[in-house]
Amino acid sequence: MFSFFLKSYRIGILDFCGVEVKTRFDRNSKDCKFCFKSFDNGVYSKEEVYQGIKTRHPNILKGVIIGKKSWGLWKNEWSDGISEGLFTLEEIEGEFQKYSIQIPESLMTDLENTIRKKKYKKINDILFRLP
Repeated sequence: MFSFFLKSYRIGILDFCGVEVKTRFDRNSKDCKFCFKSFDNGVYSKEEVYQGIKTRHPNILKGVIIGKKSWGLWKNEWSDGISEGLFTLEEIEGEFQKYSIQIPESLMTDLENTIRKKKYKKINDILFRLP
């Protein structure tokens, strides 16, 4: 998961998350993988995140956090577009495959479930409006 978010951030597929992500260098802190796992598990307080998470690898940690937050944002946008027929899931997958990035199964399942829910809601909305 860590490498997926980092590669996607570096390539520029998942590089916008809508918020500022702060990290700070501290030679005596944990490495970026440990800090990301702690961030993902909600270990850091809002104050620590606001001030910047201390790590030995601030740029890598920042990229991975932005990639993770960006996935959540883009997942919703992609699922909206796919459910409305503007583009396909294969086109999204193709962007990742172009750079040899494998989307983790758990994220792919979540994306497919989100698309399914939005398609179902769209169909229900259409049927509800019928006389």
